[in-house]
Amino acid sequence: MRLLFLGDMVGKTGRTAVWERLPGLISDLKLDFVIVNGENAAGGFGITEDIYLETINAGADVVTTGNHVWDQKEAVSFCTRHDQFLRPANYPAGTPGKGSGLFYARNGARVLVANIMGRVFMHPELDDPFKSAESILAAAPLKEQADVIVFDFHAEATSEKQCFGHFVDGRASFVVGTHTHVPTADHQILNGGTAYMSDAGMCGDYDSSLGMEKEEPLNRFISKMPKGRFEAASGPATICGVGVEISDSTGLAEKIAPLRLGPRLAETIPPFWA
Repeated sequence: MRLLFLGDMVGKTGRTAVWERLPGLISDLKLDFVIVNGENAAGGFGITEDIYLETINAGADVVTTGNHVWDQKEAVSFCTRHDQFLRPANYPAGTPGKGSGLFYARNGARVLVANIMGRVFMHPELDDPFKSAESILAAAPLKEQADVIVFDFHAEATSEKQCFGHFVDGRASFVVGTHTHVPTADHQILNGGTAYMSDAGMCGDYDSSLGMEKEEPLNRFISKMPKGRFEAASGPATICGVGVEISDSTGLAEKIAPLRLGPRLAETIPPFWA
């Protein structure tokens, strides 16, 4: 099975690039399943229902989020109407929406996708992500109720991300980090067969500070005084993500490689798909 994950869409330039390129990627690379993190798609802060629907219409099978999930207030209501929209699963019981779901890939595989948020340096501090993952895995074990299991681990600390990957190694197909907006070079298959990457990067303008126009973040580092609001950068976007090939028989990863398309970073398509 061929699975593609695209990192946090940031602002109009990021989401538009994904919408324009994703249909062709699905066709050309014969993708079976696509996950997109959309938590920064609305001006860099949150996601609207229209943006969510446009991302699904472009070919995404699931849209995940993170700590900015509620920045657009309409998300509190529309999250209950769309099964393919996930907020972090370790929000307290009673939080609107859902944090995981079972979906069907184009090849018929049952794909469990879970969105989990870390706690180190993160706000708000949610319930224990490891206990949350344990409950999700217990309810739908790999190769029993699910043919493929993917975790979007939305977290700041690389150490927490790595430990989470080792925690579910051999019990999940793929763990990918989001939130820091910078693609890491540690894509690998862990000892138990789980594909792992600390951060997929963002889909946005890399001539920026994490997708924001760089002048105001730079000013705040230098002067410690705000002069204005953070605004999403509007230059040409680079799409960043990661592709994984997953065994139909075991549900574990066989290959992993980054995908990067755009003007700022060296372009690459997973070589096993090129």
